[in-house]
Amino acid sequence: MGEIFLFAILGLTYLMVVAKRMPALIRGFCGQSFMLFLITARAGFEEKSADLYIVAFFILILKVMLIPFLLKRVSGRIKFEENLGLFVNPQLSLAIVLAFTCLSWAFAGSLGFSPDYKRAAVSVSFSVVFIGAFLMIFRMKAFTQVVGLLVMENGVFLFASFVSGGMPFFVEIAIFLDVFVSVIIMGLFVYRINRLFTHIDVNKLTRLKG
Repeated sequence: MGEIFLFAILGLTYLMVVAKRMPALIRGFCGQSFMLFLITARAGFEEKSADLYIVAFFILILKVMLIPFLLKRVSGRIKFEENLGLFVNPQLSLAIVLAFTCLSWAFAGSLGFSPDYKRAAVSVSFSVVFIGAFLMIFRMKAFTQVVGLLVMENGVFLFASFVSGGMPFFVEIAIFLDVFVSVIIMGLFVYRINRLFTHIDVNKLTRLKG
């Protein structure tokens, strides 16, 4: 069952890479976070850990419900043009992130993980982090940088949960709060950019450098 959740996370991340519109990107993040919720809840059930159940609850409330709602609300308020604007077309983007996945699998093996569930989890974690960075770099709209950062954070969380057996409970809660506050700040930042410059295209914003 755990492998299915991991492949679902990877598949949803691939869909985010080929997405051309913001609603599809937000839905991909929401689905990815829901899979992370299921993985954490399953770990809580297997380990009989109340802390993991609480962490899973925070994932469900913040990443599956509240943050996607805020992203949709901000994009609606700034009348965000749905087209993300792609520096790299979807086909080439997918080929690049597939290469990321192959490199992540090889790197996980070099760290000493045998070809089992744990190596798959570490490989998916690295892939998600790299793909989040890819979204931040190769998409023109500033709003996409917010989603890319959230995707990277999901990858880091997945990696830490498998490598260290789970981060300390209070550290996990602090990270959730940091991510939530960061989304609010970045949402306001994007909103102000749109108000001042009437667009959030980072390709155009670079021309403002003196």
